Amino acid sequence: MTSLFDATTFGKIELKNRLVMAPMTRNRAKPCGGATELMAEYYAQRADAGLIITEGVQPSQVGQGFLNTPGLHHPEQVKSWRAVTDAVHARGGRIVVQLMHAGRIGHPSLYASAHTSVAPSPTAAAGECFTPEGMKPYPVPRELTPDDIEATTADFVTAARHAIEAGFDGVQVHAGNGFLLHQFLSPNSNRRTDSYGGSTANRIRLTVEVTEAVAAAIGNERTAVRLSPGNTYNDIAEGDTEALYAALVPALPELAFLEVCEILTRPVTQTIRELWQGSLVVNPHATPDSFPATPQIAQDVLDAGLADAVSLGALFLANPDLPARIRSGGPFNTPDDATFYGGDHTGYTDYPVLAP
Repeated sequence: MTSLFDATTFGKIELKNRLVMAPMTRNRAKPCGGATELMAEYYAQRADAGLIITEGVQPSQVGQGFLNTPGLHHPEQVKSWRAVTDAVHARGGRIVVQLMHAGRIGHPSLYASAHTSVAPSPTAAAGECFTPEGMKPYPVPRELTPDDIEATTADFVTAARHAIEAGFDGVQVHAGNGFLLHQFLSPNSNRRTDSYGGSTANRIRLTVEVTEAVAAAIGNERTAVRLSPGNTYNDIAEGDTEALYAALVPALPELAFLEVCEILTRPVTQTIRELWQGSLVVNPHATPDSFPATPQIAQDVLDAGLADAVSLGALFLANPDLPARIRSGGPFNTPDDATFYGGDHTGYTDYPVLAP
């Protein structure tokens, strides 16, 4: 029987256990998008994870969707991330960067560039955005032209190359949670009539092309993808979830691993497991009472053969020494949701660890 503490290998990435730290936005980067010493401390504290997946990192300035999120599109940003990867590697950890283009999610008041968000179609997301001036509706984004789409793919490739230069063990392409690639997948945000819209084959096209381009640049064995089937976050309505992922998953190239973030979609996860021939990581939320996922839920997923590793978010956020705590049966710190986004070290690097 597979244990959470068994070692494994995803492509060229060696994991000392099967506990993966899920990507979590924390909004503590420099205003210029650079990583900080505090971020290096935060990730290094959690280096006992089998693998760390970073918060979403924008591959371009226009890809930024939130205040104080990091980037990988400027030389100074690349240089700043080296302190993070060195700190994690010094403690024997492995870390991949998640490249996340926010698409239509964002607001010009959030960033010095004051850029207009872009999307598959000029359709604003429902809801409001937290801005320095308070809550504001999401604005209507600018529709990406075919040339823009080509440039966006190139931005992902450049950022992926920057990631390897910065010392990351790999790159995860974010194609979920209502951000740009997910917006192309979903018919309520993608109303295009060209080869990137309409049919399922057209809507999955950009995700496949971006993934193939990144894999060609840095190697399939260092490339990963994150999906969140059925997730309605950021005003997404897939409608045809089962058919969508039944088409997308086999179309993806060989990867180091594929990650599925479950949002009460266990049957879809099971279908993906059957379709996907490579390593699979699951962020397990099969039922309403499985938020946040527990160590027992994580082990159950491995026992069922549903995944090769399990990603956990809130538990890693609040417990920098999570593997040790799981081995000892707890206790576990409770996450402070008031400090999730932005701020200083409070609720970030000050969660206590078990006594030696």
